[in-house]
This record gives sequence, structure tokens and C-alpha cells, in this order.
Amino acid sequence: MIERTATEHSTALDKGEYTSQELVKSYLDRAKKCASLEMFNDLDESRIIEAAKASDKRRKTGNVLSALDGIPVAIKDNICDVDEKTTCSSNFLKDYRSPYDATVIEKLKAAGAILYGRTNLDEFAMGSSTENSAFRTTRNPFDPERVPGGSSGGSAASVGSLSAPLALGSDTGGSIRQPASFCGIVGMKPTYGKVSRYGLVAFASSLDQIGPMALSVQDAALLLSTIEGKDGRDSTSHPFADKHPTSPKVKPMAGKELKGKKVGVLFPDSKSEGFDQSVLKACTDMRNWLEKQGCEVVEVESKLWQYVIPIYYILATAEASSNLSRFDGIRYGTRSQQSNLQDLYVRSRTEGFGPEVKRRILLGTFVLSSGYFDAYYNSAQKARRMVRAEYLQFFKNLDFIVQPTSPTTAFKIGERAENPIAMYQSDLMTISVNLGGVPALSLPLGTDGDGLPVGMQITAPHFEEDKLFSFSAAVEKDFSLDRSAMVSRSY
Repeated sequence: MIERTATEHSTALDKGEYTSQELVKSYLDRAKKCASLEMFNDLDESRIIEAAKASDKRRKTGNVLSALDGIPVAIKDNICDVDEKTTCSSNFLKDYRSPYDATVIEKLKAAGAILYGRTNLDEFAMGSSTENSAFRTTRNPFDPERVPGGSSGGSAASVGSLSAPLALGSDTGGSIRQPASFCGIVGMKPTYGKVSRYGLVAFASSLDQIGPMALSVQDAALLLSTIEGKDGRDSTSHPFADKHPTSPKVKPMAGKELKGKKVGVLFPDSKSEGFDQSVLKACTDMRNWLEKQGCEVVEVESKLWQYVIPIYYILATAEASSNLSRFDGIRYGTRSQQSNLQDLYVRSRTEGFGPEVKRRILLGTFVLSSGYFDAYYNSAQKARRMVRAEYLQFFKNLDFIVQPTSPTTAFKIGERAENPIAMYQSDLMTISVNLGGVPALSLPLGTDGDGLPVGMQITAPHFEEDKLFSFSAAVEKDFSLDRSAMVSRSY
């Protein structure tokens, strides 16, 4: 049962092949077998089963709410839910309960989806390996000695290990797509403004976006179509989210639809530093596939993408410094036992935040400080606008852009923990997408010699999610990952 996709579960539930209760129990059993992967901060079994019972009752009376009714969806633990703690995997919020639901949670509840556990992440979504969690280090289901990627590592590992059919993640610089690549699943960052950020604990507000993680392109489209839409409570939510709704059903491009499509490729060559041979081979396989389909392959040369990491780490840390100032030890969260006001602020933040979060707050405060604001922050903003303009120029002549999701497959736990710069390089291929605000999807394109998945990223113009899903589904048909061995694995 757990080998099936969410779309297949939806059809099976409609036909009465099994109940939602039987479905969630199979996933709960699987999660117990995979407990050592440390994917969940909380998995409320009784709440999940009660929700499944309610779904089965609706189905008996013919009141099915949506195609997701009765299907589990794991939730990254930085998305607010009134019924669960929202910890952001931080000691600062270890006991925090939100007084309201995030918009995406409201929509999933209205659709009858089973909110299935709170998944681990890098603290406040700051990281690329899920080693920065204050609670646990999540492990990769393909090799528990390796990282699952980050920051949405718990969500990626839960789907990749077949412990959940669907999950929500958040993506600021690659935090959905990079872990999806490492865990052999589909991960999609929508156009900025496509999905409401209301109720997502903010890291970098101008870059953050919630998106789907799934076993298939079809499932990702189904989940996105459920959570997207203009939201008056989020000032960055875009009206085009309603004007260009995502179809819940994907029709893979084929034949004449693929022939003549202009696809830009940004593939490293054999001399490129930091790229695994398996990633280079995947690029060759992808190019050969595109040419076989009759696509027009165009080499993309960007004058700006070599600068995206410094641009990103100026803007993202500046926004993090501003957003995390609300965690002061007074309004909510960890509060140090100090009588002096200044000591209360300092000790609460010192005790509550982990080293990576402190590093980014300090960097962000520096670039926003007097004398450096124009030199760093304003310059980075101008450069970001240039990245966006370059994407707009590219897509005047191209239908899609294809490139590796990550320079490497999953690296070993601890391998980059003491080297922040090496860790930041993990997002080399994903950050430009967030700066440009365009939609992008990572899907598996084979494995390396150790059986670790390799991900390929496909990018489309703003609000062209349907075309992105349709093209990606065509690729998926010829490069689908065999998951049969994963079913029998225990940890």
C-alpha cells in the first residue's frame, strides 16, 4: 500500500479498496520502522486516526471533500497549526502553540487531508542538511549515514522513506528542491506569491515559499492545486494565483508537444569544480533525452548566477535579522530568568538560538548597520532585480531551463558541519530561482554508484506551473526511480 502515490490512494479510497484508517495505520507502522531516521518532531497517532475515522464517515455518506480526503500530508514544523506545537526545531519555540492556522493548513483541513506529523528541519529553516535542528539530526533513507538535505529534510525523508505519501516544505534558497534531490522525490517551489505565506514562520519574507513534496509529479500538482490561491492576509500573495490556477490532473507532454520546445541547459562540464561525476552523467542523460524528443537545446550563459550565493546571503540574513527580532524572551518563547531588561533580551536569545541562527542574525545585522547598508544590502537588492530581469529575458526565447538541483548527491553527516561556506555551496544551483521568483521542480534522474539519488531541476516562467508539471511528467516517465527495494528496508 505504501508504495502507491497519493493519486493512486485517492482512486483506491473512492473504489473502497481500503479505508483511510487502514491507509494511515500502514504509514504509521512504516514510520515506526523508520524511527531511527529521526524525521518527525511529533507524530500524534491518536489525532491522525481520529481524522481518518472522520474521513471514512464522510466517504460513507457521499460527502467526500476533495481528492485529498483521507490522505496523509506531513507538515514541516515551521507552518502553524492550532492543534500542534510549532517549534521550528528551535529551543526558543520548543513549547510554542500557535493561536491560528496557517492558510495552507486551513486549506488542507477543508480538503479533508490528514495532517500527519510535524517534520524536523534546520532551525528556523536555516541550513542545507537538517543538522542544525536543536532536537535531532534527520538521516537519509537511502543511506542513514548521510544527510537528507535541508532545510525541509524531515519532510523529504518522510516521503522518500515511504513513511508519508505527501509533505509540505518551505523553500527560501532551495530548501524543498535540494532535500528532494537527496531523498529521491519530487519537490517543487511555486512562483513567489502563488501560495500564501500566512502562518509560515518567517525566515526571509521576500524569498520564502511553501511548496509540495511528493513521490510523483502528478501528486505534487494535486497538492499545489489544493494549497495555492490569493490570500488577503498575505500582502505578498499574488492575484495571478487565482487567475492561473494549477490543474490537479497532469497530462504529460508527448510527441508534437515536446518537439521544438526550446530548453535552455546550464550543465557543468568535466572541468567544473565541486560537481560529482554522477551529476555530470545525469546532465548528459538529460541532454540526450531532450535531443531524442526533438527539443531545441540551447546553452544558457548567465552573467549573474556566479554571484547568487553572496546576493542571497546578504538579503536572506538581513531579513532574518529583522524577522527574528520578535523572539525577545518577552512576548513568547524561551524566557531567561533575568531581572535586568537588557540581560533578559541577551540571555533569552543566547540560550534559545542555535549557532547557525546566531551566525545569520549577526551577518544580517551587520549588512543592515549604518555605513554598510548601501554597500551591501542596497547593492544586493539591485543585483536581485538584475537576476529577475535576466530570467524574464531568458524566457522570452525559452520554454524551460534545466540544470542539476545540487552539485553533489547526499553528503555524510558531519562532513560539512564545521565549514559553513562548503555547506552554503549545496544551494549553488537553486538560489537563483528564489531570487528570480520563478517556479522550479526537482525530480530524480537516476542514482550514483552508491545508490544515492541524483536530482534534476526544471525551471519555468512565472505562473507557468501547469506547463512545468506537464514537461516534468514527460521526463519522469523515462527516469522514474524504482522504489520497490525501499518498502522492505527498515532502520
